[in-house]
Amino acid sequence: MNIEEILTAITVQAANVAPFGGKMKFVLGDDIILIDGSGEHNIVSQNDEEAACTISTDVETFLKLKNGELNPMMAVMGGKIKIKGDMGLAMKLQSLVQ
Repeated sequence: MNIEEILTAITVQAANVAPFGGKMKFVLGDDIILIDGSGEHNIVSQNDEEAACTISTDVETFLKLKNGELNPMMAVMGGKIKIKGDMGLAMKLQSLVQ
């Protein structure tokens, strides 16, 4: 799965969940996915903007999370994922990467 396929999958999923009240940014290697959940709808883009929560990892780890092959808490504790900012938003990650 490449970044375009990941972006499409997140866009579809974000349309099916309620806005979560902030901006969340995924940094997947050199690629950025921004989810703006501060309005009436979640808007997904590749804009590199300030976000309340930034989650950094690589594409392989992200896909393992998405496929349920990796426990998010273990990935954070093991250093495979770095979270900066609002941990409350980070906890909403599950609904966006199912």
